[in-house]
Amino acid sequence: MKKVKLFILSFFLLVTFYWVKGQNGTKEITLEDVWLKYLFFQKRPNNINWMKNSKFYTNLIENGVIAKFDITTGNRVENLFKNEQNLEIEDYTFNNDENKILIKTEPDRIYRRSTKYNFYVVDIKTQKASILSKNGKQMHATFSPNSQMVAFVRDNNIYIKDLSNEKEIQVTKDGKLNAIINGSADWVYEEEFSMSKAFEWSPDGQKIAFIRFDESKVKEFSMTIWGRLYPEEYKFKYPKAGESNALVTVWVYDVKSKKLTQIDTGKETDVYIPRIYWTKDGRLAFLRLNRLQNEINLFLADPKTGKTTLILQEKSDTYIDLNNTDFLRFLNNGKEFIWGSEREGFIQLYLYDIQGNLIRRITDNKGDVTNLSFVDEVKRCIYYISAEVSPLERHLFRIDFEGKNKVQLSTQAGTNSVNISEDGQYFILMHSAVDSPLRATLHTSEGAIIRTLENNEELRKRLQEYSFSPKEFFKFNTTQNVELNGWMIKPKNFDVSKKYPVIMFVYGGPGNQTVENMYDGFDFFWYQTLVQRGYIVVSVDNRGTDGRGAAFKKATYKNLGKLECEDQIEVAKYLSAQSWVDGKRIGIWGWSFGGYLTSLCMTKGADYFKAGIAVAPVTNWRYYDTIYTERFLQTPQLNPAGYDDNSPITHAAKLKGKYLIIHGTADDNVHFQNAVDFIDALIKANVQFESFYYPNRNHGIYGGNTRYHLYKMMTNFWLKNL
Repeated sequence: MKKVKLFILSFFLLVTFYWVKGQNGTKEITLEDVWLKYLFFQKRPNNINWMKNSKFYTNLIENGVIAKFDITTGNRVENLFKNEQNLEIEDYTFNNDENKILIKTEPDRIYRRSTKYNFYVVDIKTQKASILSKNGKQMHATFSPNSQMVAFVRDNNIYIKDLSNEKEIQVTKDGKLNAIINGSADWVYEEEFSMSKAFEWSPDGQKIAFIRFDESKVKEFSMTIWGRLYPEEYKFKYPKAGESNALVTVWVYDVKSKKLTQIDTGKETDVYIPRIYWTKDGRLAFLRLNRLQNEINLFLADPKTGKTTLILQEKSDTYIDLNNTDFLRFLNNGKEFIWGSEREGFIQLYLYDIQGNLIRRITDNKGDVTNLSFVDEVKRCIYYISAEVSPLERHLFRIDFEGKNKVQLSTQAGTNSVNISEDGQYFILMHSAVDSPLRATLHTSEGAIIRTLENNEELRKRLQEYSFSPKEFFKFNTTQNVELNGWMIKPKNFDVSKKYPVIMFVYGGPGNQTVENMYDGFDFFWYQTLVQRGYIVVSVDNRGTDGRGAAFKKATYKNLGKLECEDQIEVAKYLSAQSWVDGKRIGIWGWSFGGYLTSLCMTKGADYFKAGIAVAPVTNWRYYDTIYTERFLQTPQLNPAGYDDNSPITHAAKLKGKYLIIHGTADDNVHFQNAVDFIDALIKANVQFESFYYPNRNHGIYGGNTRYHLYKMMTNFWLKNL
């Protein structure tokens, strides 16, 4: 290992904030303030459910009443559903005619995006709420476009409720737990492709397209659920890297003929089909990714015959991350579609004709498009969010289909998101920055502000009572001449003549960032409790993270952990070179991928870190799921070194500092197995460590006072060991 070299660094303070102009309050922040009282949690505007006439929106208010409001004034116009049955409503949707409402009650959570409910159908005119089905809770209940039916999934089968005669039609009959799923995604699609519902109504409401998952050959993973005299074993299908995936097929059900037609998805079966769409003229479209996720194909299909035509194909030397380029929109004219791709270095938007011929590139930015927010087909323009102003920020832009007349609609430095009405007449801009909680404002389509919906005024006043240390953004160049972005929080009365211990926070995984100009209502305030005790807190985005284009993000391909760990070690070296840092007292912590990097830094970088906390870490990528892991590493069969060379288990004997590993025993995502096997490797290497597990907690480790308990334990660890 090369000796640490002092090098000239460019250090720019981009943002320093104070909650009150020129001064702070006097109160010190406590852990109870953050994780028991939630004093710094920011409010968002109540769910704005746009109506067809975008001057109006609906909202769920007290006692489960669904009310209609005027968007320009905020005044209530009428109560659309009075809820005289006192149903406990979690959410709701309207049919296309806006004379019926489908409401969700009595949720049973399954995984991150999947929940079972008892649904009710409300007739607004009569105010009657009728239960959708008495035969068991349902998932993904959806009105047909013609408002005559509701489709849903129950026990892995698709059903249709005919609202005219109250009959329930069973579309599929082969659904079986841990074997066959119709119309709903399996675990790995839900987690990695951000989907749960896997069926779509045709525009005329006469057909349903759905994905069928055959999990028969996928191996089961089991978790022990504690709390009873005899603990239970919960089993579910989880395809680990290199193992068998579910076989997926696409089908179309014709409501009138009751005929099922299989769509031709190609001879290769070891593929992913993560999206299905209907075009306005009734053709079916779907995306197909190969197993290694470096080739994506877009097909159009005839729903009557099942025959398909390939209209677009894209390949990559590394990988195609669907979650980052998921901007496909078929236009209502039936002649064009919009596509997202990072093939030219940054994620950009492109216009194609329906035959798959490129018409033009629409955006041309030195920054990624991160969200396609709205397509206005009448005005032939697009609203989108991008990182083109700064990798640390997200801003709203409008551009026409010709790639011209671009306008930036968000003007304040920070991070913006948007909610646009169905007809594009209004949009709600939600902005926050490190020095400003969320502010939501209503605008016309041209950007003129109409009114403020939420300003978090109560929170802003509360913040003025407390003493804060500012978050400072900076850049530096590593010894490999890689420029990295970071932030730093110093003690209130920072003295350059003193030496301070440092706690580094890391996530560092593909396509994510920790260095962003946005409000953080939790960890930032926990860091204040540490800064009050004399620590400096730092976070730096290593290679592989988001916001800086494909080359920076994909530099870690086939070798997860190597460059990321090197960059975090470079951060520790840089900090040690500062006269005001105690280089012998640098700690590091992270969660999930951050826990993985923490464990690598504490072993491969043991000379630079005195202490580390790894929460829910991956310790061997062989234990993680197919879609995520193989996207970045290929399979273990093709790239064994990519899995083993940077596994913390491989380097367990190198651990020197104080190390705490924390995991939930019911983590369905990063399995408790990761902690158990790393601990076993540490024991075999006769290395001392600390560990803690949370019974029956999942990857988020929350519920009741769990987070308070966790953060108190981590605080005590730093006080004792750093």
